[in-house]
Amino acid sequence: MPHIRYTLLSLRDLLISIGPFALLTVALLALAYAWLDPNPPKRVILATGPEQSAYEAFGKRYADALARYGIDVQLMPSEGSSANLELIRSGKADIGFVQGGSADIGYDDEESIVSLGSLFVEPLWLFYREEAARRLHGADTIDHLSELRGWHVNVGTPGSGVPRLFSTLLDVNRINRSDLTLSQLEQTPATVAFLDGRIDALVFASAPESLMVQMLLQTPGVRLLNFAQSEAYARRFGYLTPVVMPQGVVDLAKDIPAQDMHLVASTTSLLAGARTHPAILQLFAQTATTLHGGGSWFNRAREYPNLEHSEVPLSPEAVRAIRNGPPFLQRYLPFWLANLVERMWVAMGLIIALALPLSRIVPPLYTFRIRSRVFRWYAELRDIEQRHEEGETAPDTLLEQLAEMEARVGKIVVPLSYADELYALRNNIQLVRQKLRQQAPA
Repeated sequence: MPHIRYTLLSLRDLLISIGPFALLTVALLALAYAWLDPNPPKRVILATGPEQSAYEAFGKRYADALARYGIDVQLMPSEGSSANLELIRSGKADIGFVQGGSADIGYDDEESIVSLGSLFVEPLWLFYREEAARRLHGADTIDHLSELRGWHVNVGTPGSGVPRLFSTLLDVNRINRSDLTLSQLEQTPATVAFLDGRIDALVFASAPESLMVQMLLQTPGVRLLNFAQSEAYARRFGYLTPVVMPQGVVDLAKDIPAQDMHLVASTTSLLAGARTHPAILQLFAQTATTLHGGGSWFNRAREYPNLEHSEVPLSPEAVRAIRNGPPFLQRYLPFWLANLVERMWVAMGLIIALALPLSRIVPPLYTFRIRSRVFRWYAELRDIEQRHEEGETAPDTLLEQLAEMEARVGKIVVPLSYADELYALRNNIQLVRQKLRQQAPA
């Protein structure tokens, strides 16, 4: 039992010596944690698009993917790209789908918005009815936008960004708005009116995965405008790219389309507020490589997502995720732990680098703490001896004080490795006692 007591006392002294440095390390870690904020929020708002749009479909897939990491992705429907950009600017949405060239992105956005890369091409679909072409143009098909004069065309809602893009295309074809009847109905009621014959043509931008696109491409009496000048449009506008929908890609058995269709398309990107948590940006970029990495009608596998056609600065997290895939630690550890280590390791390294030199003070401090229990009595012992030499106090009184001090010294407990110093103190007390007795009156 005495050995256990000595060991516990030694541990207590060691812990007391280490305590200040341990508290300093914990405080620095807490400050680094608060500053770096490594853990992402559990709730993220993703601005999508209209009902039955490709944006909505992709939004649901992102929500399912991030749910595996404990992130609740709430989908916010909108009118489209322009509306999504405004939602991000205002902070009402954290992330959103934005089509290139369809929104007015200015210099201010370069500091407040970042891009997670281009996800897919989004062609400009212009569907028209054969009956309208015969009635207004005298033929079943049309090949140029200039042939739309006198038509009733629905160009989508203002928030979709399509009206702005289509207006630009009308301008380069020298078509005045007064030459057409333009409407801006939402996609679903516009499609109903189109199929009922109340609208001659329908314009919208969407990925081919859109259910509306799939349905219209296979509807009898509905044609898709073949942009014969698609290459010229792409040369005039940097955010547009020419794409080709191969013959038969929609339905090989029915040979839909019956020929290669040339279209103009812009790339759709994921944009996010610059204050969105880096871990969230990383997760969305990683998910994008899975959701958009396959082949489609307009691209081969692994062409998307990519880091091209960005109108705002790219997020560093997205660049790393797209180029390198998931971080090393995420391949072997749960996301929350890998993310914590990844974002804290620099701070932890600096703290350790600071703590190691300071830790060298612990052994001398421990030694000083133990030896001070013994050495502090030498001051009192020296005082007794000095008063005796000066003759200020009677020897009997000094002997009583010495006996009292010896009794208190007897209660001192030190680790066994320092016991020699304690016994040396007792021997010195005995030497002073002998000196006092030799000069005390008989």
